[in-house]
Amino acid sequence: MTIAKSVQRHLDRVGVSYDLISHSHSNSSLQSALSARLPPDQVIKAVLTHDGNNYQLCLLPSSRRLDMVRLNDYMRGHFRLATEDDLEMVFEDCETGAVPALGQIYGFHVIWDDSLMDQDDLYMESGDHENLIHLSRGAFMELMGLQDHVPMSSFYGESRSWH
Repeated sequence: MTIAKSVQRHLDRVGVSYDLISHSHSNSSLQSALSARLPPDQVIKAVLTHDGNNYQLCLLPSSRRLDMVRLNDYMRGHFRLATEDDLEMVFEDCETGAVPALGQIYGFHVIWDDSLMDQDDLYMESGDHENLIHLSRGAFMELMGLQDHVPMSSFYGESRSWH
């Protein structure tokens, strides 16, 4: 697999320009950035959360770590990290853990860090562990459409997993 079918259909329907960047197998967005020799702030980490009723996808630079306490304070909610079983169920056309940054096509809300707007080029998981989708800032913004961009820096910290 190089790109999840639902992601491919959405990209084609919206009509944004993109290309695929191959890299060696990785288990995280940060590993993908390092393997592809890309700046970690340009590779999007997609973290699926759940509040018991609804899923929410949080997008942040792969160099960052989501702080759930701060997220819940900010969102006035009770979100927790989704389980591996949740990921398999929700992203059924993706390899487990290769979460694309397009939660809206899977039927749930997306919030994304407004610092991503500072990047000219952005990369996101394609649905497998060996390819990233490369987008311009404008293409990313078009894909995000009406999704909420927030100053997420108030609820994340530096990543500790640089391997």
